[in-house]
Amino acid sequence: MRKLALSDEILMKVDKPARYIGNEFNSVMKDTSQVNIRFAMCFPDVYEIGMSHLGIQILYDMFNRMDDVWCERVYSPWPDLHEIMKQENIPLFGLESQEPIKDFDFVAMTLQYEMCYTNILQILDLAQIPLRSRDRAEGCPIVIAGGPCTYNPEPIADFFDIFYIGEGETQYGNLFELYKKAKADGLSRDAFLHEAAKIEGLYVPALYEVEYNEDGTICCMKPKYDDIPVKIKKQVQVDLTNSTYPEAPVVPFIKATQDRMVLEIQRGCIRGCRFCQAGMIYRPNREKKVDHLKDVAAALIKNTGHEEISLSSLSSSDYKELDELITFLLDICKEKKINISLPSLRIDAFSLDIMQKVQDVKKSSLTFAPEAGTQRLRNVINKGLTVDDIMNGSKQAFEGGWNNVKLYFMLGLPTETDEDVLGIAELVYKVLKTWKERAKNKKRGVRIHVATAYFVPKPFTPFQWEKQITPEEYMRRQRLLKDHMPSRSIEYNWHEANLSRLEAVLARGDRRLAPVLEEAVRRGCKLDGWDEYFDYQAWLDAFAACGVDPDFYTTRGYGLEELLPWSTVSDGVRTAYLKRERERAYRSETTPDCRTQCSACGASCLLKGGNCDA
Repeated sequence: MRKLALSDEILMKVDKPARYIGNEFNSVMKDTSQVNIRFAMCFPDVYEIGMSHLGIQILYDMFNRMDDVWCERVYSPWPDLHEIMKQENIPLFGLESQEPIKDFDFVAMTLQYEMCYTNILQILDLAQIPLRSRDRAEGCPIVIAGGPCTYNPEPIADFFDIFYIGEGETQYGNLFELYKKAKADGLSRDAFLHEAAKIEGLYVPALYEVEYNEDGTICCMKPKYDDIPVKIKKQVQVDLTNSTYPEAPVVPFIKATQDRMVLEIQRGCIRGCRFCQAGMIYRPNREKKVDHLKDVAAALIKNTGHEEISLSSLSSSDYKELDELITFLLDICKEKKINISLPSLRIDAFSLDIMQKVQDVKKSSLTFAPEAGTQRLRNVINKGLTVDDIMNGSKQAFEGGWNNVKLYFMLGLPTETDEDVLGIAELVYKVLKTWKERAKNKKRGVRIHVATAYFVPKPFTPFQWEKQITPEEYMRRQRLLKDHMPSRSIEYNWHEANLSRLEAVLARGDRRLAPVLEEAVRRGCKLDGWDEYFDYQAWLDAFAACGVDPDFYTTRGYGLEELLPWSTVSDGVRTAYLKRERERAYRSETTPDCRTQCSACGASCLLKGGNCDA
């Protein structure tokens, strides 16, 4: 019988103690005497968020299929437990063994959003692992980061030994073999990291140096040694159908944010929206074979007991065999009363026909993302939607019985004017008018939920060089829009301006942000993604204390020939392509999707003989 890391007394004091005890259905237990590598897979946010993340589920399953590796899960404690662990000197522990992760071989974190960065430091501090890589002694775990935020690793470079760039299925086996050999040969920590830097896709930031110009821009970023790569090449799993996928994922003890089975149907996106980082960094498009997906879906239903299955993809309606897959899922899900969730659908007839099939009894809300209110601006961002597409989609939705619609937009997109902002209100009223004309049952009323996000120019997009508008200007545009949507049928929500400004700094920053992060944590910042804990003033004070101007990374914008902080990383998409797309944006020209016409973005070169499924 394993001993829990937390006493009954502590567990009774904290909110949701089930977050910390492990032993959930399908969790993996191993004998420590039979494994060579102990691996802590951390999600730097609370249990409910982390248990919803598919990437961790995939790697947890893949690692634990290896006889000599035991992978355990770790999540950020809620502040109530954080305080107790600090007071009583309890080191952070793995859920499975309940043992301190400071004694593990690897501590890895998946970084899905920039607002988790203070949680990185929280995990390292509670684990009793030195925050900075340079301060870790022999015997300290190797600290790794992966996930989309690692495409600009520089703001957090000082805190990690290794960044894994790309998809985790390809190189971890090689890294583990190197580690076992290094241990057997008695290699030092530094020598191991030097050898690890030679593995494609692995970035060891301590082995690279950065120099700055007098104006604060980056002069050069270069390796300290000739035997490690100048650029780190993104890793891509070519054959998704035959790669590892969890058919018996861990079932959480408490309700997760996304409490459902997840069936990944493809990776990548064919659309090319110019604001979308995911659409670029996850290229090229790869699909899983439909017969394989049927088998996985059946196994998930058998092994979990979840009441909902979700199809995971950046654009589900672009999966070529979606109709066949849905027909199969309907057959096996109806009798078991399992709901089918289809996120990331486009607003077209095919998608709505699919939605009609899966929601023929209970109509949930429909989500459309026009992103911009005018056709000109939708062309700028290459959204590929016309007002007719949106109206036809709305008409079919209301005729089909839906009366709850969500519409997502962004404010602050490049070239946006007040006319574009007011275009959002005009579009929303057109949708409302369509409901009045087409709704089956008007007695039920209609709810149109409008949400606007504050545009953040992300790395590896055609807009990576752009300025971010100021928070004050964002709020002005937000008020302008609100004043022009005074209907009780319309509910308007917007992203917090200061949070999005900070997100932009962390997404676009360089190594000079590390002291700012440390100072912010010293001033109490943690769980920044949670409204009740986000303290913007503490962040401003941290910037001021470190002599760093946030505007340098946001409202300044970047020059087209400027060396960008993320220049050490290659995601496979050519810079020439991104610049070409930026030029087309400023001409309000659209680019066809990859299935209609290849745009020569360069990502297909990553497939090493495989096929781009666009």
